[in-house]
Amino acid sequence: MASQNPFGAESTLKTKSGDWKIYQLRKLAGLGDIDTLPFSIRVLLEALLRNVDEFVVTSDDVKTLANWNASKPKEVEVPFMPGRVVLQDFTGVPAVVDLAALRAAMVRMGGDPKKINPLVPCDLVIDHSVQVDSFGTASALQENIDLEFQRNGERYRFLRWGAQAFNNFRVVPPATGIVHQVNLEYLAKGVLTKNGVAFPDSLVGTD
Repeated sequence: MASQNPFGAESTLKTKSGDWKIYQLRKLAGLGDIDTLPFSIRVLLEALLRNVDEFVVTSDDVKTLANWNASKPKEVEVPFMPGRVVLQDFTGVPAVVDLAALRAAMVRMGGDPKKINPLVPCDLVIDHSVQVDSFGTASALQENIDLEFQRNGERYRFLRWGAQAFNNFRVVPPATGIVHQVNLEYLAKGVLTKNGVAFPDSLVGTD
């Protein structure tokens, strides 16, 4: 989504890896006390500023969040524009089923099913279905992994298909770690980049 840049916040950040477009919150000075906003609110605000299109995200949305006041919060909806999504298997599998159903519907309508994809990067971490049957031995981990694939083979074949079929979708296999650990140690970036734009990592997850 291309920003209309109504606040003149677009700028260029020169780095060793090249030039990146960024959106500066300091350009909102005068709309609110930006420097005292909690970091989480500033991340949300940057996402709004970067995505202003006067349709999904409006200039008024930016102004409202720039004036955020913890003691007097306004009862208004604020568009949530996360940089990525992390799912665990119990809630993530139904989401992939929905995407597959949308692709099937697209085929029935005569359209291109490959147009159905997540709009932001999604990682599905398989951890909630893991059970412990063997323990206290050197072979316990492998034995539990073998049982895991026996029990959930059909589900994992479906997720493997999803990882190959959809853009912006990856699957982290079982026995890698719990979703929170995997996110912090492997998936989190600090700074995300897309179409020449650099912006803070922001996440929505299901658990």
